[in-house]
Amino acid sequence: MINGRFAIAIHILTLLSREKGVSSAYIASSININPVLVRKEISILKEAGFVQTQEGKNGGNALAMTPAKIRLSDIYKAIYKEGLFAHSKNLPNQQCVVGKKITGIMEQINREAETALLKRFQSITIKDLADPI
Repeated sequence: MINGRFAIAIHILTLLSREKGVSSAYIASSININPVLVRKEISILKEAGFVQTQEGKNGGNALAMTPAKIRLSDIYKAIYKEGLFAHSKNLPNQQCVVGKKITGIMEQINREAETALLKRFQSITIKDLADPI
């Protein structure tokens, strides 16, 4: 898995595709993490339009759209606003034969990798992940 945040977001959305009106504590117990981390990711997922939250006694978290409309590529873009492969802000030594070329080389490789990853993620929805469960 790319990293914990992406996996957490997918877990949250997959769980919400099967259950509605659940608390962050319930979601956290499913993922086995602290509810504070769940609330942080839910706020990002709400901002992206994937989740809606209702306050109060009968409130909780639910999907804001059908699971078939939530693509992994869209989740990825919500989590990694600058892209996963954003290159280091450290500029290598431009006097070095490797240092003056490596940044451009790596940027091209990273762009190609991210493009391939997003193409694959475009074809997978939360519904695809939830159906076999």
